[in-house]
Amino acid sequence: MKIGIISDVHANLEALEAAFSVLGDADFYACLGDVVGYGAQPNECCELIRSRVDITVMGNHDAAVCGKMDYSYYRAEARHALDWHARVLSEENRRWLSSLPYTARIEHVAFCHGSPINLEAFEYIFSLEQVYDLMPIYEDLAEVTFIGHSHLCKSFSFSPRGASEMLNTRFRVLTDRKYVVTAGSVGQPRDYDNRACCALYDTETRSFEYRRIPYDIESAARKILSAELSETFGRRLFLGI
Repeated sequence: MKIGIISDVHANLEALEAAFSVLGDADFYACLGDVVGYGAQPNECCELIRSRVDITVMGNHDAAVCGKMDYSYYRAEARHALDWHARVLSEENRRWLSSLPYTARIEHVAFCHGSPINLEAFEYIFSLEQVYDLMPIYEDLAEVTFIGHSHLCKSFSFSPRGASEMLNTRFRVLTDRKYVVTAGSVGQPRDYDNRACCALYDTETRSFEYRRIPYDIESAARKILSAELSETFGRRLFLGI
């Protein structure tokens, strides 16, 4: 089975449509959360994901707009965007976001938004030190755990003997190790590459690859400005930060 993986869409419909176009060979789709936040089209993105994606897990921005977490400590621009999204979301989409699980598994693969430790805390994993924090639960982890949250393309391989970062954009998953793979961000990449980022994992060949695709950034940014959201969220789309 080929799993198309998307994460951190952040209400960027143009980027989401582009990601689906480059994942057309997927048999199954998983979304790792943060459907909303920052961008200008939360309802449209919710509806497209609901119609196309087989598994969606909850991200911190999804939890925030549903009243499931406190976001008073977020930056003012992010708080404003979440407040705006909470106002414009349809009741149906709000109920759907509120119903999302924090984690899901199929075959030897798990999906969650942040670290699989303390799922509702949405902690980051982007360094080896954070990977070593997973060692106490090594036996409980799936062979591969796909996460989002950091908007980066970070992949780690580890065993009870140690951990290493995978620096390739394509690799195979070995059976004597476990993996935590951050799938990047569809709608707001932060690795200095402004193309939408998504991924494909084949459960039979155990092969993984990141996929990037250009999209209409100008249109996405213009909608952010028209919605009176922070221009920062539009400007950073061009820079990939």
